[in-house]
Amino acid sequence: MSPLHAVAIFAAGVVAGTINTVVGSGTLFTFPVLLAFGYAPVVANVSNTVGLVPGSASGALGYRRELSGQGRRLARLAVASVTGGIIGAVLLLSLPASAFTAIVPVFIALALVLIIAQPRISALLAGRRTGGRHLAGPLASGGVLVGGIYGGYFGAAQGIMLLAILSLSIDDELQRLNALKVVLAGLVNLVSGIIFVLVADVAWAPAGLIAGGSLLGGVLGARVGRRLPPQILRAVIVVVGVAAIVHLVA
Repeated sequence: MSPLHAVAIFAAGVVAGTINTVVGSGTLFTFPVLLAFGYAPVVANVSNTVGLVPGSASGALGYRRELSGQGRRLARLAVASVTGGIIGAVLLLSLPASAFTAIVPVFIALALVLIIAQPRISALLAGRRTGGRHLAGPLASGGVLVGGIYGGYFGAAQGIMLLAILSLSIDDELQRLNALKVVLAGLVNLVSGIIFVLVADVAWAPAGLIAGGSLLGGVLGARVGRRLPPQILRAVIVVVGVAAIVHLVA
């Protein structure tokens, strides 16, 4: 690995860690870089997942204020995330990539529609609320499980999907839900990363560079993300999501 390649991978890790904390889709910055430098797709995906784990940890630490009081909710959803991450990692190692990546753009598009429509849908549901949506019910758990499977398999735009699911299934401020998303996505990366370390071929040099970059990016993302008003945060989500669709289709 040349010094220029190392710098590029580290820089991609910083961007990915920042974007993952604010929105999601950081994989779309690191994965193509690894492919461009000659790593096989599965090796690049596996190494990328392992490398992004520290960024999730630093991002969650930066959002600790917004996570306050969400212990019960997080505990329930963490089970769904971990289970989904395990299933997704197993699928990645046992199925051809084309079996899932062909429908990834559709998943991202659906998540964007849900994010954009969330305020109106929440208003329509307001009259039916009994307070239970402050907890993580079956809808939230089921959605987080699906998001975990997707994240364990590939991970691009996992954060967008999770935030859409949480916004529609839990009645809370967007910034608090975004903090919850950071932890849940991090759990998916952690459990799938452990599986990859045990049974898959990890390219440790780029994984380490991404880890260092994402650790820094997670701190930056938390500082930027919590200052964004909900309207701006949704706009960022849409821009990143559309870019993800264009990139995957291309």
